[in-house]
Amino acid sequence: MKALLGVVVVLLIVALIFGSSFVSRRNQMAVKREAVNAAWSQVDVVLQRRADLIPNLVETVKGFAQQEQTVFGEIAKARSALLSAQTPADKIAANSRLDSALGRLLVIVENYPQLRSNENFLRLQDELAGTENRIAVERRRYNETLQDYNTYLSLFPNNIIANMSGFSRNDAYFKTEEGARQVPKVNFDRQQAPAPAKR
Repeated sequence: MKALLGVVVVLLIVALIFGSSFVSRRNQMAVKREAVNAAWSQVDVVLQRRADLIPNLVETVKGFAQQEQTVFGEIAKARSALLSAQTPADKIAANSRLDSALGRLLVIVENYPQLRSNENFLRLQDELAGTENRIAVERRRYNETLQDYNTYLSLFPNNIIANMSGFSRNDAYFKTEEGARQVPKVNFDRQQAPAPAKR
């Protein structure tokens, strides 16, 4: 009888330890998933800030560059896609299109020296640059938090507990654009104005 009671006590202790470990690991997964959601919220806030700045920047540039309507249209489409995207993966894809369109806008700006000296444009450009820096910081934090979450889920025995509890990997990372890995082409063949003659 004592032996049976001893076995039951040992089994209860083992079950209590296992149950405690299970609950602890599951709670940690929930905490990490919420950290991913919070990090994504920060990314979303700065993406929204940039989307709000873009119309003002575009309107300022439009006053100087009327013939660049295709770029303005691409920016409007990309901004609309970003604002209507629901999932992190959709927002990341829309953000990539917006990055590309903004890059073309900045190329246009280089062709209009009087625009680069416009006070309103300079203020908007500074705000956009600050926002781009915030986006870079928040993207990095989001990717790091997501990596921590995915790594935690992948570890043994966490992977078993994750499967039992309905936790799954989230692969919605911010990644480098395919074209960003290519070396930019630099062309110095533009005709330069001759240097003034020395007197």
